[in-house]
Amino acid sequence: MVIELSWPQVSARRLQRAGLGASAGQADAGATPSGPEAEGATPEAVVAAMCGAHAQVMSAAEASIGLRLDGVTRAHVREALWSERSLVKTHGPRGTVHVLPARDLPMWVSAMSSVPPGHNAFPEYIRMTAEQADQVVAAIREVLTGAEMTIDELSDAVVAATGPWAGELVMPAFQTMWPRWRQVMHVAAHRGAFVFGPVRGRKVTYTAAPDAPPVRDGLLGLVRSYLWAYGPATPEQFAQWAGGPVRWAAGAFKGMELEEVLFEGKRAWVLAGDTAVPEDRPRGVRLLPYFDAYVVAGRPRELLYPGAAAARALAGGQAGNFPVLLVDGDVSGVWHQRRSGNKIDITVEPLRDLTPAQLRELDEQVERVGEVMEGRPRLTIGPVKVGPHA
Repeated sequence: MVIELSWPQVSARRLQRAGLGASAGQADAGATPSGPEAEGATPEAVVAAMCGAHAQVMSAAEASIGLRLDGVTRAHVREALWSERSLVKTHGPRGTVHVLPARDLPMWVSAMSSVPPGHNAFPEYIRMTAEQADQVVAAIREVLTGAEMTIDELSDAVVAATGPWAGELVMPAFQTMWPRWRQVMHVAAHRGAFVFGPVRGRKVTYTAAPDAPPVRDGLLGLVRSYLWAYGPATPEQFAQWAGGPVRWAAGAFKGMELEEVLFEGKRAWVLAGDTAVPEDRPRGVRLLPYFDAYVVAGRPRELLYPGAAAARALAGGQAGNFPVLLVDGDVSGVWHQRRSGNKIDITVEPLRDLTPAQLRELDEQVERVGEVMEGRPRLTIGPVKVGPHA
C-alpha cells in the first residue's frame, strides 16, 4: 500500500521540523534518527535542521536562525559564527552564500563538489580551462592557510600564485569588471578551499576551512537531510534546490533506502519508514525574512503559495525575493522592515483577513523580530511598496 499524504499533513510536518510549528523555538528532530539532529536549542542545531540558512543577506540569515529559537538574537548567531565557530559561512546550494553547521561542512563539501559542471554562459575569452580552475582552487587553499584576507588581498595572492591570466579584468559584475579567477570562487568553496572569515571593518574576509576528516558519501547525507526537512520530494525538486542536474540527483536517490508516497496524488519520496505526520493541522503566524530556507526549499510552489500569494510573493516563480507572512502553513502576505538607528519599522501586507487571535500572534512576531535584530519595532499593516530583492 502506498501511503497518501495531503498538503496540510506535509505542511505541518515540515513546519514542525523547521522550528516553525505551533510551539516555536525548537526544531523537532525526533521523527527519525537519520535526519539532522537538533539536540537542544542552539543555532547550530537549527541550521542543521534547515539544511543551511541562506546568507547572501546576512541580516536575513540572522533573522532566519533567531526567529526559530527562543531568546536568541543576532548577537548569538554572530558568536556561533566568529567566536565559537560552530557555524561557518560559505557557498552552499546553487552556489549561493549560506551559513552551515561546522560539523556538517565535510558532508557539504563532498556533496557540492560532486555536482557536475554546468553550462558555462561566459564567452570563450572569459572562460577558464579545467586545469586553470584547479590551479586557482589550489592557490586559494594554500594562500589562506593560517590567514584571513579581504577579496583584494586574496586576488593579489591568487594572481601571484597562478599567473597574470588569472587577474585579467574580463568578468562583468555589478557595473564593474572582476578578475578572471573569480568565476570559480564558488567552486573553490565547494571543494573546501575556504570559508568566510570575520568582517574587517566593512570588508568581508576569507580564511581556510576548518580541519576535518573528509567524507566520501556526502551527497547521500545531504539528500537524507533534505528529505527529512522538506520531503516528500522528487529528484527534480532536490536538483533545483541543490543546483545540480536531475540525472545527478536521481542517481543519489537510487542509492538510498527510500519510500514512495502519493503527495496530493503525485509520486514523491521520503526516507524509508519516515511517513509520520503531526495529528494537528498547521497553525500559527510567522514572519520569514528574505530567502528563508523554508520557502526556498518549499515545493510544490502552488501549494505553499496559494492563490494571490503566487503573484504577490514570488518573483518570476522564484521564492525568497520577498519576506513573507506565513499563516497556518501557507504564504499569506509579504512584509518589509526599514531600520533607522535602533528603530525598526515593519510593514506587513496580508493577503487575507486575519482573525483577532492571528493579529495578536502577528504583534508577537513583530516583537520577536525586534528582539532578534536588537531594535525597537513598530508595526504598520498596509501595502508594501518595496520591490523584490535581486
